[in-house]
Amino acid sequence: MKIRLALLACSLAVAAFAADASGKWTFEAQGRQGQTMTTTITLKADGANLTGSVSGRQGDTDITNGKVDGDNVSFDVVREFNGNKFTTHYNGKVAGDELKLKIAVEGRENMNREVTAKRSSGT
Repeated sequence: MKIRLALLACSLAVAAFAADASGKWTFEAQGRQGQTMTTTITLKADGANLTGSVSGRQGDTDITNGKVDGDNVSFDVVREFNGNKFTTHYNGKVAGDELKLKIAVEGRENMNREVTAKRSSGT
């Protein structure tokens, strides 16, 4: 019984120290024609679940498969362009007001990149 209580206390302590992914995050990246584009990611963490949206040229797109594990986050964004659907996978780590992300576009390895998003003030 004491071991179970100790394990429960440890797991609660880890959860208490997990980074908060909730908020608005922005990063800049170079677009296809060389222009700088600002992307905003809005996230809401609820335990191990993560919901939110990612901005794009056609507006905001809801995230899917959102997960939080300590300070690690992952989610997907499915978009449609010219009748074709494509999925972008986001995997990252929250460290204070920075969210370091690896972004992988399914089937388009040349579009994969790493970015550091900053938490917008006031969130």
